[in-house]
Amino acid sequence: MKKTLIIASLLAFSMTTVLAADTATAPETAAQPPVAQTEVKPAKPVLTQEQIKKREMKREQFEKRLKLTDEQKVKIKELQQKGHEQMKPIMEQIKAKRQEAEAVKRSRIAVEMQQEKLDQIHKEIQDLKKQAHELRMQNMKDFESILTKKQKKELEKMKQEGRKRFEQEHRRHPMGPEFRPPMGPGPQIPNQVQTPPSVKE
Repeated sequence: MKKTLIIASLLAFSMTTVLAADTATAPETAAQPPVAQTEVKPAKPVLTQEQIKKREMKREQFEKRLKLTDEQKVKIKELQQKGHEQMKPIMEQIKAKRQEAEAVKRSRIAVEMQQEKLDQIHKEIQDLKKQAHELRMQNMKDFESILTKKQKKELEKMKQEGRKRFEQEHRRHPMGPEFRPPMGPGPQIPNQVQTPPSVKE
């Protein structure tokens, strides 16, 4: 239940992020693999014109559905900028910690000492992710505070729709998360597990 609420809140927050510039943050799933088993993520590629156009369309659809006023749009942009400035140092620290973990894994220190250091780094990353999550929740509260009752009701519908889409796209197969039924005749090739959409990590 807790995981579902977190996913729903992150999906709702991701809707608001299309109203302004990228915040370079990404939503986190409730459970993350240990740092020792992860790799440093490559830098995000520059958005193409097509991606920019799609993002703009989503922003316009969001504004139109909530029937935001010009005054609300300005306030939302200000909130987004503030959230970006607050989130940026946290995400930079997370990136640095991941790089530190990679350096430890490549080091030639004793395995026991290596694991001890990795466990400590993992704990620090989890603390930073918790800060990022709390910041996203506060950002969402600030956003909802400028909406009317009617707009909040419509936003709740959008959250529910987003939750359903997420569950449909990430529904686990009985044979395992990497199993996908074939689209036609031929060998079954397992696909990589998809991750939840980002709030800009």
